[in-house]
Amino acid sequence: MKGTFSESMFSLENKVALVTGSSKGIGAGIAVELARAGADVCINYAHSNGQANEVVAQIQALGRRAVAVQADVSDRHQVEALMETCESQLGPIDILVTNAVSSVRTSILETRFEDLQRTVELGIFGVFHAMQVVARKMVERQTKGSIIHVSSPHARTPFKEAIDYNVAKAGSLQLALSVANELMWHQIRVNVLEPGWTDTPGERTWYTDDKMQEMGERMPLRRMGVPADLGRAAVFLASDAASYIAGTVLRVDGGQFIEGGSSWESTGRHQ
Repeated sequence: MKGTFSESMFSLENKVALVTGSSKGIGAGIAVELARAGADVCINYAHSNGQANEVVAQIQALGRRAVAVQADVSDRHQVEALMETCESQLGPIDILVTNAVSSVRTSILETRFEDLQRTVELGIFGVFHAMQVVARKMVERQTKGSIIHVSSPHARTPFKEAIDYNVAKAGSLQLALSVANELMWHQIRVNVLEPGWTDTPGERTWYTDDKMQEMGERMPLRRMGVPADLGRAAVFLASDAASYIAGTVLRVDGGQFIEGGSSWESTGRHQ
């Protein structure tokens, strides 16, 4: 019966996914979980392919196909080539996850324009290029696709010493929701994931293991998020189980930013 729940509603069998910035961290976690649900996945990386190949190996171990493709998503031509390579290797893209971004943490007095420019080019223009290039193909094929953008609490909260990241995430959130408002009429669902504090290699460049453990214990659910948490949420949004969800922001933060209040201060992240 239509609308009846079943485990098959979460299956991504016969789907092809492209995840930008997926050689490590949240992007890698999403890619692996999409594969675990049955999708074949195109891994995108910007520099060294070592980590990307490790993610490919994890996916292949799950019995799914995967390919690693180098591309700087801030470059339109490279995004077009990325999509063509992914589709030639795996088939038409059904699922796009825009995750690639960069960040330099400095105060406004020390922020270099070139760092701000690079973060915006990657975190906003890169999202635009990927969404438009893939969406055009989806519309042309009449694919009922799913596009998921990985946002951040920085999109709503101007954290200190994160000028470039705050700006990029705020802009890309509005971009994603604007795209959602248009593509839903083509039966393409665009949604946003908003992670809370997640244990990633990027975070560990700023904090010691002891500090990460201490802050995790002060989180509402007594742990930090892990990339797989975001991956499972992405599987849900990409699946038939979320077929009536479009233009929404799904927080995956362990209660860190509960509506009407915030437990962020208690974590002491910016102390």
